[in-house]
Amino acid sequence: MSRRSWPEWWDWELELSAHLLKRMDDRGFIEIELRVMLARAKRLRRDIVTGRWRVETTSRRRRRDVIVEPDPAATRLLVITAYPVWGT
Repeated sequence: MSRRSWPEWWDWELELSAHLLKRMDDRGFIEIELRVMLARAKRLRRDIVTGRWRVETTSRRRRRDVIVEPDPAATRLLVITAYPVWGT
């Protein structure tokens, strides 16, 4: 999927889930790094959970995945979690 053809919700305001906020310290990143990861997004694909999307990106020269869920009622993009992809 080309960045030009990404869904309109890609540019919505972010909302960080409680799960993400809990895991950020464990996984060694802060909110600004998360925003940089999203700005560097390389690929967007459907997640295994219906309504969620997997964003493939990088941070600190490592591949990362960020799981997001658009919330049309609130016009926000909920960031569910973010984590390093091992073995890359």
